[in-house]
Amino acid sequence: MNIENILIANIAAAIEALYGQQTTADKIQLQKTRKEFEGDFTLVVFPFLSLSRKRPEETAQEIGEYLTKNEKLIASYNVIKGFLNLSIDASYWIELLQTINCSENWGTAPVTEDSPLVMVEYSSPNTNKPLHLGHIRNNLLGYALSNIIEANGNRVVKTNIVNDRGIHICKSMLAWQKWGNGETPASSGKKGDHLIGDYYVAFDKHYKAEISEAMAAGATKEEAEASSALMAEAREMLVKWEHGDEEVRNLWSTMNGWVYEGFDETYKTLGVSFDKIYYESDTYLVGKETVLGGLEKNIFYRREDGSVWADLTKDGLDEKLLLRSDGTSVYMTQDIGTAQLRFRDYPIDKMVYVVGNEQNYHFQVLSLLLDKLGFSWGKGLVHFSYGMVELPEGKMKSREGTVVDADDLMQEMFDTARETSVELGGKLNDLSPEEAEKTIRIIGLGALKYFMLKVDARKNMTFNPKESIDFNGNTGPFIQYTYARTRSIVRKAEESGFDFAGTAAPAAISDKERSLIRMLYEFTAVVRQAGTDYSPSVIANYAYDLAKEYNQFYHDYSILREEDAAVKAFRIKLTDNVGKIIKTAMNLLGIEVPERM
Repeated sequence: MNIENILIANIAAAIEALYGQQTTADKIQLQKTRKEFEGDFTLVVFPFLSLSRKRPEETAQEIGEYLTKNEKLIASYNVIKGFLNLSIDASYWIELLQTINCSENWGTAPVTEDSPLVMVEYSSPNTNKPLHLGHIRNNLLGYALSNIIEANGNRVVKTNIVNDRGIHICKSMLAWQKWGNGETPASSGKKGDHLIGDYYVAFDKHYKAEISEAMAAGATKEEAEASSALMAEAREMLVKWEHGDEEVRNLWSTMNGWVYEGFDETYKTLGVSFDKIYYESDTYLVGKETVLGGLEKNIFYRREDGSVWADLTKDGLDEKLLLRSDGTSVYMTQDIGTAQLRFRDYPIDKMVYVVGNEQNYHFQVLSLLLDKLGFSWGKGLVHFSYGMVELPEGKMKSREGTVVDADDLMQEMFDTARETSVELGGKLNDLSPEEAEKTIRIIGLGALKYFMLKVDARKNMTFNPKESIDFNGNTGPFIQYTYARTRSIVRKAEESGFDFAGTAAPAAISDKERSLIRMLYEFTAVVRQAGTDYSPSVIANYAYDLAKEYNQFYHDYSILREEDAAVKAFRIKLTDNVGKIIKTAMNLLGIEVPERM
């Protein structure tokens, strides 16, 4: 039942009956009535003054009078200047709750074999270091966005492109060759991605020492960098890799294998997954071949040093390097190849890249280059650009070893959840040790995920672990606790044998109950908005508002102790459905909600 559509049809009928003229739906401006006024929906009457030829108040009065006489949906109205506030009859809200109660997937659209196919790329790690805080935001946004797009009736393919080749990978490999002494994850007791990250940091330290030594001997910084023997070895290793050198390739395969095992463990703990993983080592050659084809067609040009470039100055951009002078590829080359493979592998209707806003220019160039190369889908690529995330202490730099590690951060969240539970008087004391530990992990991850996702993705943010786990603020644990409260009420009702499903509906409902049902009704529009705007924060803040509204209702009204059976049954059913929608909303964000807390 779409209340807005019913109202719009009746308002159009009122205009024609009262003023003898037809109007279109786009001129009928319906809004949610502001909290300080009585009503559910507000009609702006100013667009109809030219038809009524009367004052705003009089026009609103006439339309309100007509609607209350001719549409039983509308119980009453009031006029505030040029605004007509309409109150929906209680019977419709009660009927609507029953509709929501009978719907397993309220708010989401069905997906069929003919639904549009959307591919979402996120994560995109490098195999020279473990996942860090920035990756956490990327993965959480990408996973939530995939769920939201699917909830809007699309088929979704969640994909990852692993940057497993390039000069940065060779730096870790070279450092391990020089200073590793055969160290492995097994011998060191470290996760493979952490071990390789240590060697990436080691390379940078030795490189800086080399530069400092050269500068102390009188060289400029530029001269020192240009003459670096260590960097020259790393570049030589990259050339060998691209030429298929067996020794280099074997080392690369072994070390990347260590990293992948580490990544898989992190992804599993974080609760994200992928349907298809691409590797730059497989896609860069396709991109390289395409670039050389573009060179032959004079789309690109070659400089004297042998490097290949795209001149985009006529498009308002600059010149972009596509192949280095030694023939090795850059990120743009790989992205061209990856895009081709994806559209070759899947009948993609839309491609969404979840990548930080520091790459805005990169994706602007990628879209333009693909279009110039003749790919019809080039201009349709969507860059879901998001802001950076920091801890209160400041920025992260992986080369210097000051990166905020994803695994460490998640462990800190679990520890903080455990400490907070103790501080609050042992919220989990009634659970078995196994259930308590599982719940602690759900709470810790829920706090992390919600705090990341409630902020508009386009904005930079500071993540505060302690603040994120507050059980009383706009946090994941607050919403999780509200859900657990709804489940507790329903369980107690069921255990007592009270038939809340089969009891007749009450004759009237309170304003707070009406408000809660309206919020449940609005979930469908919230999911649509989140999908249209690519905005997980819309879902997150809706979940918080619903939880907050329900807690006010819980404190103001008796539920299990209500003496009127019809009212009691209605409130339990309302509670049950609030919990259902909270769970659906949180699941769209990739957040679990515990049954008990």
